Amino acid sequence: MTETSPAPPRVTLRVLPETYAVCRMNPATEHTVPVAGTGSLYCLTRTADELSLVCPEALAPRAEARVEPGWTCLVVAGPLDFSLTGILASIAGPLTEANIPIFVVSTYDTDYVLVRSEQADAAFATLAAAGHTVTPV
Repeated sequence: MTETSPAPPRVTLRVLPETYAVCRMNPATEHTVPVAGTGSLYCLTRTADELSLVCPEALAPRAEARVEPGWTCLVVAGPLDFSLTGILASIAGPLTEANIPIFVVSTYDTDYVLVRSEQADAAFATLAAAGHTVTPV
């Protein structure tokens, strides 16, 4: 008797209207960080090795950071329960197969998946083909 794996979860992803930047700064240096609360996503993470910032591209601290501009962000409709499994895998898997790199930010309530803006249309189509619902801006 063979067991069948459950179907991967299907989610609704909403495209955020801004274009984002992913920034890397030295955590040991004082920085002037843009004001939080502007835009639909602003995430600042400090580790022993880096200070990472995801923010609207217009707020990227170009003089103080290595900045990777040009990201489109999709937010998974949430909140997501902590007991759920496979949400990110169901998104990352098809995008990996389509050779579309991602950058992910997770929060208490949900996940944010960023793709390069020039690959956004391909990412939307790939996710839709995988059974997800993508709600554009």
